[in-house]
Amino acid sequence: MNFAPLPSVDAAEVPSDGFVLDVRENDEWAAGHVEGALHIPMSDFVGRFGELTEAAGDGRRVHVMCRVGGRSAQVTQYLVQQGIDAVNVDGGMQAWDGAGRPMVADNGAPAFVL
Repeated sequence: MNFAPLPSVDAAEVPSDGFVLDVRENDEWAAGHVEGALHIPMSDFVGRFGELTEAAGDGRRVHVMCRVGGRSAQVTQYLVQQGIDAVNVDGGMQAWDGAGRPMVADNGAPAFVL
């Protein structure tokens, strides 16, 4: 079988108004995440898929993010198979933080990547 390479972008290339889907677990999300991102943990993803299709219903690109890029790659592959314009964010939240991109935490404390 011939699989097309997974579409991906560097964290620094995600537009500031880009649509970000964070597939990390709740504790990771609470520690630090992209403001305005949609949070659907990978473990809940199939059951909550409708939330994503509703949020991305306008056809905009979905930037899929996890901690380092493994879980988000699996979700990106699934979304592409569903015909959704999705890209994996290379290096995930670690790369996002490393690129100096803004993050927020749930409790108002300084955000960090768990």
